[in-house]
Amino acid sequence: MESRYIHKSHNVSVLLYHLVCQAKYRRVAMSGSVDAILCETCLEIELRYEIRFPEIGLDGDNAHFLI
Repeated sequence: MESRYIHKSHNVSVLLYHLVCQAKYRRVAMSGSVDAILCETCLEIELRYEIRFPEIGLDGDNAHFLI
């Protein structure tokens, strides 16, 4: 089971950011295919860097990330 805490050599922490990205001109551009590509890209970022995305969501013209 993966811990929700971040364990480093000298500290243990929990730090979450809620990031909201809007589509240009607030158009409804987020669809199912965009959702799949976005999730796949976030998984690749998780593998490359020490960052986790506990939740990713789309809301019409916004993309919400919990980082």
